[in-house]
Amino acid sequence: MRTIDLSPLYRSAIGFDRLASMIESASTGNKGNNQGYPPYNIEQFSEDEYRITLAVAGFDDSELEITSHQNTLLVKGTKAAQENSESKFLYQGIAERGFERKYQLADYVTVQAADLNNGLLHIDLKREVPEAMKPRSIAINPKKAIEQ
Repeated sequence: MRTIDLSPLYRSAIGFDRLASMIESASTGNKGNNQGYPPYNIEQFSEDEYRITLAVAGFDDSELEITSHQNTLLVKGTKAAQENSESKFLYQGIAERGFERKYQLADYVTVQAADLNNGLLHIDLKREVPEAMKPRSIAINPKKAIEQ
């Protein structure tokens, strides 16, 4: 496996340390447990509108928690243990375990809404760049001729 030295990026790119850390953690394979569970889709509806859809069959809205802090979106599902279960499974293919999934959000991306419908959790996101951060056009004033 190839290793990438990101130390030059840390030295010369001020303020991009979070990006370098993300690249480094992705390249080393720090993915954690249950990385494939639950399955999810990420859709883009327009330049600034996105949706994350997670397949959370068997979870009630009271068992799901969505937290947005700084540039991280955390979706957590907690299943209560069923102690008085009289069922004896011959095969159990439906996962009834908790999960925790993190998403790194770009700057100015905020959660607009969340909806649980037919076992699918939809999280709508929108990028809202403040006016002060948007590009602006600057008029060029012609130099006045200097009279001699």
